Amino acid sequence: MFSHVVIFWTDPAKPDAAAEVIAGGNRFLKHIPGLTHFHIGKMVGSARPVVDQSYQVALNTVFISKQAQDDYQVHPLHLEFIAHCVKPFVTKVVVYDFA
Repeated sequence: MFSHVVIFWTDPAKPDAAAEVIAGGNRFLKHIPGLTHFHIGKMVGSARPVVDQSYQVALNTVFISKQAQDDYQVHPLHLEFIAHCVKPFVTKVVVYDFA
């Protein structure tokens, strides 16, 4: 199992940016081979001070292997998602990968 978590900070000048990233993730990424779990959504506020609330969208994916995640990174649908749904709407990205 290989987990790939991506945190997105969207452009505040684009009010629909979070919705665009989420819609694009569902459209382009959800069915890429090798995924066993896919979830993308908006940050949920919390009263707990330990919870980071500075971002707008998170993507949580699990793959059958690191190789499957490596293949995902260069898959044409992933590259299309980056070009159409990340670059126009996102100002910062942080990735957490772990096995």
